Amino acid sequence: MGCGGTTLFYPLLITLSVALITYNIIISSNTPLKQGFPSSSSSSSSSSFIDPVIELPRGGSRIRGNSERKRRLFHTAVTASDSVYNTWQCRVMYYWFKKIRASAGPGSEMGGFTRILHNGKPDQYMDEIPTFVAQPLPPGTDQGYVVLNRPWAFVQWLQQADIKEDYILMSEPDHLIVKPIPNLAKDGYGAAFPFFYIEPKKYEKVLRKYYSEERGPVTDIDPIGNSPVIVGKEALKKIAPTWMNVSLAMKKDPEADKAFGWVLEMYAYAVSSALHGVSNILHKDFMIQPPWDTEVGDKYIIHYTYGCDYDMKGKLTYGKVGEWRFDKRSYDSTPPPRNLTMPPPGVSQSVVTLVKMVNEATANIPNWGE
Repeated sequence: MGCGGTTLFYPLLITLSVALITYNIIISSNTPLKQGFPSSSSSSSSSSFIDPVIELPRGGSRIRGNSERKRRLFHTAVTASDSVYNTWQCRVMYYWFKKIRASAGPGSEMGGFTRILHNGKPDQYMDEIPTFVAQPLPPGTDQGYVVLNRPWAFVQWLQQADIKEDYILMSEPDHLIVKPIPNLAKDGYGAAFPFFYIEPKKYEKVLRKYYSEERGPVTDIDPIGNSPVIVGKEALKKIAPTWMNVSLAMKKDPEADKAFGWVLEMYAYAVSSALHGVSNILHKDFMIQPPWDTEVGDKYIIHYTYGCDYDMKGKLTYGKVGEWRFDKRSYDSTPPPRNLTMPPPGVSQSVVTLVKMVNEATANIPNWGE
């Protein structure tokens, strides 16, 4: 899917894509975007959901009797390249997605799963992981920042795939689902994790190029990335092209590129969501990030983006390679082996859980490392 066609089709697609990107950057930068989201007109005046940072609900809310509340299914989508690094993470992530969804029972709101493969051609794991093949950006467009392919891949998937669910959970390969996730979006609001390093107020001068003063205060831009986010499918269909265009525009803007660095695409999503009037309920318990978060508790996702380095007494040695370590970047060209050595005594529960989950997945995934 996405790889066939005549020899003329792909060059034509690239030409049309570049034209569309250029046009939409101009439109996004200069013309008010009023797309008319559900409850968008009333949500801005409501005080009950203005960027609250809240605890996640404990347990499911049910109607008394035998009937359950209406389920609002969401589809989990993960963008990835066909690199060894991305692929082993996707395989581990999908293993845990399937296991946790199965454990949730018939009341689960976790729907389907798609790996959006943005390298333009199928790989050997198409039968193992449900996959949509998206075309990459034209050569050179990402300027070495491969993450720019993420919004473009989402645009293609949302336009071309038959997505049954009404909501989308945007996730990433290095997410491990620890417990069943309910649909945390409500009343026209998305649901997102607040990142401490996404600081719209700090970068107001730069962001005003993309979110003018006429639109409202810069605090309308939520401190989020695109993941993890649960958002209505129809809303995301409108946000995604703007997200793509704002990402490309920011990357071409030396001031924005310098200010935002490796989180540029995250800022672009936050801006695009605000441009379309989609605010987000901020859930601090959506996920944890070891080694800084030491307990799993009632969280839903382990995000293992940081390296975990310890001495043999269980003391964190962050910034220095530890006597014991787990860092996903150690496995950029080959998958981690089965049966990784467990952390020494004293290491935090979150890191122990992370390694146990990786070990269980690799022990049960066929042909691991082959």
